[in-house]
Amino acid sequence: MALSLGQKAGWGLADMGVNVFVVVKQLLVFTYLTTFLGVPANIAGLVTFAVLAFDVVTDPIVGFFSDRTKSRWGRRAPWILIGALVLAGGIIGMFAVPEGMAWQSNALWVIAFFGMATIGFTFVAIPYGAMAGEMTQDPKERSTMMAFRMTFASLGLLTAGALVPALAGDTRAGYFTAVLMVSPVVVLTIWGMLWFTRKAPTIDEAAAGNFMSVLRLVMSNRAFVILVLLYGLLTMAVAMIAAGLQLAALYLMADDGGSPLSGLAGALGIFSTLFAMFIVGSVISQVVWVKTSAALGKTTALILGIALYVAVLVVIWLSLPAIGVTVMALLFLCAGFTNGAYQQIPWAMYPDLMDVTRSETGEAIEGAFSAVWLFGQKVANAVAPLVLGLILSAAGWVSSSTGVVDQTPAALGALKLALTLVPAAIFVLSILLLLTIYRPAARHVASHG
Repeated sequence: MALSLGQKAGWGLADMGVNVFVVVKQLLVFTYLTTFLGVPANIAGLVTFAVLAFDVVTDPIVGFFSDRTKSRWGRRAPWILIGALVLAGGIIGMFAVPEGMAWQSNALWVIAFFGMATIGFTFVAIPYGAMAGEMTQDPKERSTMMAFRMTFASLGLLTAGALVPALAGDTRAGYFTAVLMVSPVVVLTIWGMLWFTRKAPTIDEAAAGNFMSVLRLVMSNRAFVILVLLYGLLTMAVAMIAAGLQLAALYLMADDGGSPLSGLAGALGIFSTLFAMFIVGSVISQVVWVKTSAALGKTTALILGIALYVAVLVVIWLSLPAIGVTVMALLFLCAGFTNGAYQQIPWAMYPDLMDVTRSETGEAIEGAFSAVWLFGQKVANAVAPLVLGLILSAAGWVSSSTGVVDQTPAALGALKLALTLVPAAIFVLSILLLLTIYRPAARHVASHG
């Protein structure tokens, strides 16, 4: 039975709330630690790495038990319902750091609530991803679902990435007020998804295999495992950009007041303006990437999107440092458009590969597949800020508890490189691996892959 438009769009709604946290962990935490809590850059990178590494450990556990859950609401809804509350509470706690503590205590406080938020995130994200494999087995419907999902994800990114810094201003207390205002979005959108999809097809029979047998089934799907690793590589590049983007807005960009977008930048701030343009580019790209995937196949469309991303990053590298916000805003619009391919296409590819295992074995272990899929992404998100912190620390980056401070040319050059050419090189490697390793392994999948 075909899904209704409301079910496809309603399923995507949850990613708006999920991506509020994605922005917090990828865009805001590193800058918050180093600019307002006095935590050294290398330690800030280690903090985010440690918490996100812990998050990786919880993924397979939640995936396994999600597959085995029995309830009147199905296998996935109880986890998602509770996870939304835990996630929102953790986000608020992260930015409620008491005044007057040493930077070491500040770091420990953030670690505790960051850990709480990641547990809530896992409770939501693993069952939520599994639903894509249960609601439909039609690859075209999945592409449409992912387009809705990434559109709502972009709105979540905009809410947290542009609105939170604009509401926060340049103060530590402002960040707490801002996340307190947007946290209801997390709960309401995730719970709203459950309501919209309450009548969608599900697989209610609990999986029977033990943990290791289920893991072996997932890992025996060679094309899926390769895609997990490649998407992790892509995610590391994107996460490096995200982790340092606010620093770039603070240290590598300024506005002389004569740009057509100067008024907007004055009202929202440079970072929020550029991030908003990035999200606009991502939103308008979703239909384009659905049509491109249908016309060229998902793998070819993904390669095209990544190649365009590389070109945009090179131009941004040539343009930094920048004075005047309009040119940089247009480049961020283009970057968002190309990032839309990274956002949407792999998420539409992996459920197609999940179907292969179900058809061959009869096992409905979508939660386990979702856990392994997010494993690669979360490892990358954990490693990226650690790498960024090490690069900046090696170049002599100076941390602060009072806002922007003077940095050496070497430190600023390292930031510029880490946000442009380093991710671009990772993207180029990913393209080569998609062509030489993934595509041959996925030829047996009976869809555009």
